Amino acid sequence: MNNVPFDKTFIEGVTAEHPTPFHIYDEAGIRSHARRFIGAFDWVPNANGSAGGFLNYYAVKALPNPHILQIVHEEGMGFDCSSFTELVLMEKMGISGEQIIFTSNATPAYEYAKARELGAIINLDDLTHVDYLAREVGMPDLICLRYNPGPLKEGNVIIGNPEEAKYGFTREQLFEGYRKARDHGATRFGLHTMVASNELNPEYFVETAQILFDLVVELKERLGIRIEFVNLGGGIGIPYRPEQVAVDYQIVSAGIRSAYESTIRPAGLDPLRVVMENGRVVTGPYGWLVASVVHRKDIYKHYLGLDGNMAHLMRPGMYGAYHHITVLGKEDQAATHLYDVTGSLCENNDKFAIDRSLPPVEVGDILAIHDTGAHGHSMGFNYNGKPRCAELLLQEDRTVKMIRRAETTEDLLQTIIW
Repeated sequence: MNNVPFDKTFIEGVTAEHPTPFHIYDEAGIRSHARRFIGAFDWVPNANGSAGGFLNYYAVKALPNPHILQIVHEEGMGFDCSSFTELVLMEKMGISGEQIIFTSNATPAYEYAKARELGAIINLDDLTHVDYLAREVGMPDLICLRYNPGPLKEGNVIIGNPEEAKYGFTREQLFEGYRKARDHGATRFGLHTMVASNELNPEYFVETAQILFDLVVELKERLGIRIEFVNLGGGIGIPYRPEQVAVDYQIVSAGIRSAYESTIRPAGLDPLRVVMENGRVVTGPYGWLVASVVHRKDIYKHYLGLDGNMAHLMRPGMYGAYHHITVLGKEDQAATHLYDVTGSLCENNDKFAIDRSLPPVEVGDILAIHDTGAHGHSMGFNYNGKPRCAELLLQEDRTVKMIRRAETTEDLLQTIIW
């Protein structure tokens, strides 16, 4: 886990202008990874049969900062939106049409209306939403439906067992949904699923592709509907722990291609576009929450109290998630001490790490908490009246730009009717 693109001296220079805590993102890392990721799927056909049909719809919820979104867009990605605000963010960035897919659940009509206004692909989550969309907003020409495979597919800890997840159509509902959508005027169709999050087994995504490819064939046979694209969802994980191994995109791509050649091409359904909607793996490894040690406490255990807290990174407290920690300036020292690394919220789960082995840490040391470039700042909150911290961009020329200022107490009070 020595992939931190800065050292203590560099960060001390940053903190002279931008006090801790803050999230900082590595532009060079994001761009390099995006090219490698997209390049692995260069075989995917376009609608005309030529290569270049692969598109990753970056999950905006992972890091909804327009500076970061612009970077991934420049590298060839579209966007997966899940709320009205995320759609407005697209509008403000000048992004529209089929560069956006709108996937939400329990969705009010005004959100669907905004998606239609932008020309986004609407991905419906429930059978009742087909009639609801047609009645309240109007059925678009292109519609996508979200499949929940239930017992055919295992989920994981973040999304849960598909049979217990709130998302998607059952298998039979899916066929009824496409019939209804066609009756309401839809002429173009997509198929989507998303059943895992932060998954590191490459075969998982190949299995997902096979399930959808089989459905594409059956939809054609039973309904005469030609699916234009399959969205395999996101969920490609990142190695949060030092002993974990990153997903090999070439293995995923080769497996999906083999399934395509054995299922889609013999059925005469080539070309079929294959797309995804990964967020975490695109930016997650290229962000760090940088915080300073403001207190040490020694009672029944040894505690490090940071100026950052769960309001800035809630994954450890919410999921028990692991985030690696580097003590800047002490990278080469032995991890001889056991600490709980905590924030200042009035909640005992306000801990970035429990029983973590680190070098000896003193007040004033600066910690870099790894892999916060997705579901870090975006999951922040204001319990105890804690303002969310700033976001910084480490640009390719090694200069640092603030891309979101820290919230202030006044920000938190401004919505109150006094």
